[in-house]
Amino acid sequence: MEGAHPGSGTASGKSANNTARNQVKTVDETTANENVVNRLIGCINDRQIEIMDELFHDDAVMHWPQSGEIVRGAGNRRGIYKAFPQLPTITPRRMLSAGDLVIAEASLDYGGPQYETVFIFEFRAGKIAKETAYWSEAFEAPAWRAQWVEKI
Repeated sequence: MEGAHPGSGTASGKSANNTARNQVKTVDETTANENVVNRLIGCINDRQIEIMDELFHDDAVMHWPQSGEIVRGAGNRRGIYKAFPQLPTITPRRMLSAGDLVIAEASLDYGGPQYETVFIFEFRAGKIAKETAYWSEAFEAPAWRAQWVEKI
């Protein structure tokens, strides 16, 4: 992380990375954003979707490129989640974050179909400003590439 090393100041005693330090989020801020994503996963798994209002900005956008949809604003988000035929159970696998960006890989189980999912969360002032989600049902790997891959 830039500017995180002691003794990186200039001859004047000022940090050469002072500007960068102000732009790069601290570990605490990054952890806070990850905690918001973990709370989101928890509230969906617990079927307490009203908690989502605490985690998203009112003007947040949810972008679903595979279906060609954008959900704008809290009212539309609430409407979709209240009308969901069955909310998934989300099992997170991995989370990466830096600054105002959190990427989460997860499995979604809808009580039958299961999807492998990547969520990209963009934050503003500690809340989700944009969520982009990609998901796909698992599929059988083609036999032609078996000699070069490991099955997981």
